[in-house]
Amino acid sequence: MTPRLAALSLAVVVASGCASAPSEPELPAFDAAAALAAIEQAGAAATEELVVRPLGNPQVQDLRADADNLRRQGQAAEAAQRLDQALAISPADPALLQERAEVALLLGDLDLAERLARQAAGLGAGVGPLCRRHWETVAQVAQARAPARIDPATGAAVVAATVTDARSARDACTVTPPPRY
Repeated sequence: MTPRLAALSLAVVVASGCASAPSEPELPAFDAAAALAAIEQAGAAATEELVVRPLGNPQVQDLRADADNLRRQGQAAEAAQRLDQALAISPADPALLQERAEVALLLGDLDLAERLARQAAGLGAGVGPLCRRHWETVAQVAQARAPARIDPATGAAVVAATVTDARSARDACTVTPPPRY
């Protein structure tokens, strides 16, 4: 066999191996902007709904405003720093924890986003728009992790149940105020 024929044979073998190997379908990347839009939509106040809004610390409010401006300018890391400063002052503020969870989503830190949203849900009033934002954040994280969390024994039902449970908790946050007589 000539060297030229051997090289051609090797090229054909390599090319046929590449062509016949099935490729794994690419999973869509996590879309933080779409997740945040879903969270904001879930947190929209409904008419005739009970909403609990505690008073806030003015220094924390300033840091939150700075963080919001930075986030809108696409500077999520800087926004996270401002929110971390605010959390050092007021670590049990559910709204502040939720805002930090949302910035964590922008930064791609799904573990932190879920942890903060669950912590906020545990500290919050359990009703209203903020409550729905907590649980929609958990649902968005679960949905983003769906491909990585498929259990071979049970299949997609485990993932679907996590998302469904979070969305059920989100829906339970809507409470109408008591009737006035």
